[in-house]
Amino acid sequence: MIRPAKKQAFIPLEKEMNLKAVHKLIIEGQVSLTGFTLIEAMIALVIFSIAVTGFILPFASSAMIQQQGCDQTLAVKLACDLLEEIVNTDFDQIVAGYNGYSEEKGQIRTASGAVFSDPVYADFSREAVCEYVYMPPQVNMGAPNFIRITVRVYQNELKLAEISRLKSR
Repeated sequence: MIRPAKKQAFIPLEKEMNLKAVHKLIIEGQVSLTGFTLIEAMIALVIFSIAVTGFILPFASSAMIQQQGCDQTLAVKLACDLLEEIVNTDFDQIVAGYNGYSEEKGQIRTASGAVFSDPVYADFSREAVCEYVYMPPQVNMGAPNFIRITVRVYQNELKLAEISRLKSR
């Protein structure tokens, strides 16, 4: 059989009551001295803070990783855009027009030649290297038939993307 808990009434401690009377009320169970001390409250707060930090930390780091992924995706797109522009140029004009080509930080241009005004592109730069490639049977046969095109995209001097492709005559 379950016994009901003993009901404790709140008895106000008045100024006239002496220490012995208060002690007697406590011993008899008429006054309860339950509650938290300052130390207990501070320990509970520290434990709660650690638990909340452990819960929030993965969300903060995932946001940073997501931003890095977006930056790499944008870098690959910028590299592909420049590579496509170079590939669509006449074979005989590629090396003269694009070998050593570079766009400085914040000066990335669109396919139409205008500089991107969106602040997302402000930290990006890109460069292209175009070199004639001689295949082994072709070494002594005159003009090369291939050009290796390499496009690199940087964000704050950190290389995020590099794409290479061969173009034939």
